[in-house]
Amino acid sequence: MGILGKIFTWWNGATVTTMLNSALTGEQVGSDAQGNKYYRAKKRYPAGHPFAGRERRWVIYNGANDASRVPAEWHGWLHGSFDGVPESNLPPPRIWEVEHSANATGTAAAYRPQGALERGGKRAAATGDYEAWTPEA
Repeated sequence: MGILGKIFTWWNGATVTTMLNSALTGEQVGSDAQGNKYYRAKKRYPAGHPFAGRERRWVIYNGANDASRVPAEWHGWLHGSFDGVPESNLPPPRIWEVEHSANATGTAAAYRPQGALERGGKRAAATGDYEAWTPEA
C-alpha cells in the first residue's frame, strides 16, 4: 500500500498517525503467528481519571483490520483478563487444539449449508418428520 493509502485508510493495517502514536507512546510487548503486533501504553491513566490504574493495550494488525484475527490468548490479554504477556503464561498446547483461523464470513471460504442460495438454493426433500403448518381457517 502506498503512502497515500497509509495516510487516508484505516481498514487495511494502521495509518501513519497510529503507527507514529504507537512508536511514541507505546511499547511493543509481543506478536502472534499472523504477524499482528501488541502494544501497551508507557504511562498509566492518572489518578482521578475514570480508568485510573488500568493499562491501555492495543493491536496493530498485519493486514486487514479484523478482530477475529486475534488469537484467544491475545484477546484475553487485550481485555485485561490477565496481566502477563501470553507468550510467557500459556500452558503447552494440547494435542486436540487446532491453529487459530480467521472468521470467513462474507468470503468465498464461508460455510454455506446445502440449500443456501450460493449453492443453488435446492435443499433435500423433507423426510416425513416434517409437517407443514397451516393456519386454521
